[in-house]
Amino acid sequence: MRLNKKERKKQLQETIDQNPFVTDEELAERFSVSVQTIRLDRLELSIPELRERIRHVASTQLENKVRSLPIEEVIGEVIDLNLDQSAISIFDVKEEHVFKRNHIARGHHLFAQANSLAVAVINDELALTANSSIQFHQPVKLAERVVAKAKVKEKSAKKERTTVEVLSYVGQTLVFSGLFEMYHSNRAGEGDHNENHN
Repeated sequence: MRLNKKERKKQLQETIDQNPFVTDEELAERFSVSVQTIRLDRLELSIPELRERIRHVASTQLENKVRSLPIEEVIGEVIDLNLDQSAISIFDVKEEHVFKRNHIARGHHLFAQANSLAVAVINDELALTANSSIQFHQPVKLAERVVAKAKVKEKSAKKERTTVEVLSYVGQTLVFSGLFEMYHSNRAGEGDHNENHN
């Protein structure tokens, strides 16, 4: 049963509060209305569009938080970061990321997004990928959005090795998974501080 406008707007506000990165298209599907209706509801509720919400979260949460590499070197847009715990980035697949003949994203872009997020989540000035085990589950196509979620799984006793799991999704579909063994050392300052395998 479709909700009346008042109830829909109430649930719309709650949904966006819980997940600021939900798209208008996803909201339209969830509430069984048109994208235009969602946009009008957002305007009436003074909720900015997705890109503005991302910028706001990034500017308030990520300022000076990434230590292991400049934030602009992370492939994709970091939207959440808890050092040594978890991180999330989004990557919009554009023309330059796909094979021309079939509009499927080149795998190295998905790897680079995941790998650089694994680097970014490390709370150290030096973080290098020592080893990785990856799997591509589904092809990703032009204009799709990939949401990568990194989670620190294990730290060694010496605190020089950390295992980071990264799962990448398009909508609810898992498209890529990887386990990254990261080397890091507090003795950063000798030589090159950053490495981003992409």
